[in-house]
Amino acid sequence: MQELNQSTVAEFILMGFASNPRTNPLLFTFFLVFYLLILVSNSLLITLIHQDTRLHTPMYFFISVLSMLDMCYTTTTVPQMLVHILSKKRAISFARCVAQMYLFLLFGTTEYCLFSIMSVDRYVAICHPLRYKVIMSPWVCLLMVGICAAYGVLGGLCFTFFAMRLFYCGPNEIDHYFCEVPAVLKLACADISLNDLVNIITGFNVIVVPLSLIVLVYINIFFTIMKIRSAQGRIKAFSTCASHITVVSMFAIPCSITYLSPGSDSLSNNGKKMALFYNIATAFLNPVIYSLRNKDVKNAFLKLVGRGRAPE
Repeated sequence: MQELNQSTVAEFILMGFASNPRTNPLLFTFFLVFYLLILVSNSLLITLIHQDTRLHTPMYFFISVLSMLDMCYTTTTVPQMLVHILSKKRAISFARCVAQMYLFLLFGTTEYCLFSIMSVDRYVAICHPLRYKVIMSPWVCLLMVGICAAYGVLGGLCFTFFAMRLFYCGPNEIDHYFCEVPAVLKLACADISLNDLVNIITGFNVIVVPLSLIVLVYINIFFTIMKIRSAQGRIKAFSTCASHITVVSMFAIPCSITYLSPGSDSLSNNGKKMALFYNIATAFLNPVIYSLRNKDVKNAFLKLVGRGRAPE
């Protein structure tokens, strides 16, 4: 086993996207605007949920946690990417690469676990509405978030430890805009078959298991909704789940492709595009999806802007 301090590579070079003096300012502006919108929209959603007592429910509590994770998740990669777009030097130290990889995986795994918890919340709300407040008590919600955080810590450690224990002797150019596990593994001067196995096992536990829970939960929700006699009631029940299903699909598909494939072959230029999707696009779309389709959030915003004159 090679220890971290035995690596001959002191730093990595993040290749990012094609460097072009003409297009770099446009690329920088594009990602900067997206990043600022992510921060503003998610911060606004958290503020609305905190300020409006009508939004003090388990569902909105989980949405506020999701928004916080989205901001942390993107902040681990986007600011550095913005600096590298305008900089000639795109180096990142070995220690910073390890830290970035771990934090990215920690927040990402926690968020993925949170999606499964949110599906359970919808199941209880639709299938057991009379017991909803009793089952989804504040302490239960906090416990669920704590479990997701522990899941993220362990998942991040597994991925990062087995990736960075390898011997890296050069080349040191990572074909990515941040230190993501499959891209870094390409540079290992050692057999990565064990890493491929560990990544598949860990990926199964942090991706497939939560996704399977989500699927099973929504199958039960579907059969419960179909028992509702009123067509309007069925539509209303389906609409409460549509936002969550959309967000999960956008996050799960590219993540599964990236982390459930062998490390040496899973990332290419298309891999960078997929990473942009689940790292930046979903963080931008989450508050949009949860707010535009939600009258409670709209009313809370009107109340905040209009100083309480919004309709109840």
